[in-house]
Amino acid sequence: MWSWRLGKIKKSIANSSAVAETRVNKLSQMQQANPSGSYFFTKIGQWQYLLELIVASQVLALVLVLAEARSWQAVEGFRVLQYMLFINWVILCFSAIVDYFQAFFAKFSQKTALILGFILLQLIVLLTTCAINLLQYWAGSNAVFSETVLLHGAGLHMSYGILLGAFCLRYLYMREQWMNQQYSELNARIQAMQARIHPHFLFNSLNSVVSLIASDADKAENMLISLSRLFRASFQELKLVSLDEEIDLCQQYLSIEKMRLGDRLTVEWNIQATPLELQQVTIPLLTLQPLLENSIFHGVERILQPSVISVLVEILQNQVSIVITNPYSRDTINPKKGNGIAIENVQQRLKAHYGQAVKFQVYGGTSLYTTLVSYPYQVK
Repeated sequence: MWSWRLGKIKKSIANSSAVAETRVNKLSQMQQANPSGSYFFTKIGQWQYLLELIVASQVLALVLVLAEARSWQAVEGFRVLQYMLFINWVILCFSAIVDYFQAFFAKFSQKTALILGFILLQLIVLLTTCAINLLQYWAGSNAVFSETVLLHGAGLHMSYGILLGAFCLRYLYMREQWMNQQYSELNARIQAMQARIHPHFLFNSLNSVVSLIASDADKAENMLISLSRLFRASFQELKLVSLDEEIDLCQQYLSIEKMRLGDRLTVEWNIQATPLELQQVTIPLLTLQPLLENSIFHGVERILQPSVISVLVEILQNQVSIVITNPYSRDTINPKKGNGIAIENVQQRLKAHYGQAVKFQVYGGTSLYTTLVSYPYQVK
C-alpha cells in the first residue's frame, strides 16, 4: 500500500509542474558560536575562510615588498614570490595547528585566545626562519655554524610576524563580529517567525473549541487539554528537538483537528526509522505542525468528503526525508495566498539550522498536494 502510494507521489513530483517554488535565502550555515571562543578557532579549518585569509595576506606581502623596495620600479618578482611563500607557509601552519587544537583554544576567553594565537604565530615565524637558515647552511655555506647563522634575519622576520599577526587576528576578529551580527539578526527573524505561527494556530484551535462547547462539552475539554500541552511545548525556547518529540507534538495537534473534523480527517503515518533513530535525529521545534495545518486548512477543509493525509518519514544515507501529501482541488487552493507564509517560515527555520543542504519543495499533482522536506542527518 505505502510502496504504491510513495511511487505515486514520486511520479506526481516528477511529472507535475511546481505550484509554488521555494525562495532561496542566502543564509549561511552557522553553528552556534562558543560564547568564549573566537571566530578562527571554529571556522579557520573551512576552506572558504582560509582562502579569504590567504588572499588578504597576499596584499600584505605586496605591501611589505613595496615598503622594502620603496618604489614600484625597484620591486623584484622573485622577492615578491619569497614573501608570498613565506607568509602562505606561516598562515597554513597556523591554520592547521589552530584547527587541530580547537577544543583547547575554546576553553579560554576571547582575549586569552587571541593572545595565545598571536604567540603561536610568532613561534611559527621563528621556527620557519631557523629552518630556512639551516637549509641554506646545509646547501653549501662555508660559514661556521653558530647561533648567529641559525637566527640570521630572525629579528626582521619577527617584526614582520608582529605585523602579520596584527593583520590576521584583526581581520579574523572583524570577521567574527560580522558573523555574530548576522547570527543575531537571523535568530531575531526566527523568533519573530515562531511568534507569527502561534496566533494563527491559536485562532483556529479556539474556533474549534467554541464550535464543540455547545454540542459536546467533554470533547471540548479534551481538546483544550491537548491544546494546553501543545502550547506548553511551543512556548519553549527556540531549539532543536528530537524527531520523536516533533512527531508527538504533531499528533497532539492532529488529535485536536480530528475531534473537530471527525470522519472527514484520516492521517496515515509511515515512519521508516527505528525508535532510537527518532530520538537521536533533530529538527527545529514546530516545523512539521505548520505544514500539517496547511494540509488541513487548504486541503481537507475545502473538500467536503472524507480525506486522507499521508506522512512519510524516512531516514536513509545520513538524510532525513519527510513527505506530506493531502488531497486538494485546483479550484480551492491559491499557492500565493494563505499557505505561503507558513511554508516560507518553515523553510527559513530549516535553512537557519542546516544551511543550503535543505531541500524544500511543494508540488501540485492531479488531486494530491505534496510537500517534500529533506535535510542532513544530525544527532541530538
